[in-house]
Amino acid sequence: MAIAAVVFDMDGVLIDSEPVWERVRRGYVAERGGTWLPDTQTRLMGMSTGEWSAYLSADLRVGAEPGQVAADVIARMAEHYDTEVPLLPGAVDAVRRLRERWPLGLASSSPRTLIDVVLKHTGLADCFDVTCSTEEVERGKPAPDVYLTVTAALGVRPEVCAAIEDSSNGLRAAHAAGLRVIAAPRPEYPVAADAADLAAATIGSLDELTAELVAGSA
Repeated sequence: MAIAAVVFDMDGVLIDSEPVWERVRRGYVAERGGTWLPDTQTRLMGMSTGEWSAYLSADLRVGAEPGQVAADVIARMAEHYDTEVPLLPGAVDAVRRLRERWPLGLASSSPRTLIDVVLKHTGLADCFDVTCSTEEVERGKPAPDVYLTVTAALGVRPEVCAAIEDSSNGLRAAHAAGLRVIAAPRPEYPVAADAADLAAATIGSLDELTAELVAGSA
């Protein structure tokens, strides 16, 4: 079946935000007297706002309620993005290139506030027909909820959509929703073998994300 739409993840695909998230959350946990665990960053990737704020509150023992944790961390992230959005090389061109052929969606684990800030500062807001944060659905990645919501809003069946994802939980979420998955992993955060196996194609840079590659993933 031919691809009818493309859905992008944001963090780690369009912007190099995972190091920023890690630095901000690590600093916050340390300031609040919590404990950052060896697998914390891997576990956080793909979690919704409600999920990661509860995790920092309870599991990492930061001494604040989840709502306060979320507000504090998101405010620090927004302040960073107002100064500089860490766009990945080729991100704007890749989005505009695929926009010429397909309707686009965005399925992100970032909160709505940060999605809007990033799209505003990068000039990409008009490229996406639908955007959704995992804070707006019941479950975050690796659950398929955000992808099912985006494809429904686009008016297309998941099986005729391609997803561009970088993380293990993102790949699992898109695949669970039924989309064809193109992996764009970040070398700093290797993808688990089981998640990598779900990808129809894997790219090393966004310059490789061509319409021909996406169409060939079907």
